[in-house]
Amino acid sequence: MAAGTTQLALAAWESLFRAQATLAREFEYTGDWGDVLPREYGVLHALSDADDGRRITELMEDALLTQAGVSRLVARLEKRGYVERRDDPADARACRVALTAEGRETYRGLGRAHARQVREAMTRALDPEQLETLRELTAALLAASPAPASSPTPAATSPSARSQRRSRA
Repeated sequence: MAAGTTQLALAAWESLFRAQATLAREFEYTGDWGDVLPREYGVLHALSDADDGRRITELMEDALLTQAGVSRLVARLEKRGYVERRDDPADARACRVALTAEGRETYRGLGRAHARQVREAMTRALDPEQLETLRELTAALLAASPAPASSPTPAATSPSARSQRRSRA
């Protein structure tokens, strides 16, 4: 029985992984991203509901990137005027990254286009009931995952917190 469950789990994982990678590639190649790369959009998205900005460690978790990756993306976005670094009132050694007015405007325009692209891709194969089932299944996987060892704060990185932030975007 365990071998059958293992094979099924591996097949499900492979299917989920391939679907995500295929759709991400489609979005990257067919989306109208302007001068913003899809990973940069991920950082803009992570900042979109944070008026006070986020620490790099929070961005790492939300954008699913390494510290070095987020730092490089933030530097590029800052150079183009989309984000700014601010002092962190809770920790003088840290900074918070926040969207500028231009960054917020860019995010909104890209977000509308990306939402249309996601809707088109997801609804060409799935009906609303299937979309809800998929959302519930992936939420269950996230909820059952252990927190990363280097988690900044449990509240900021819990699956429900990330889900709530993303659903507001």
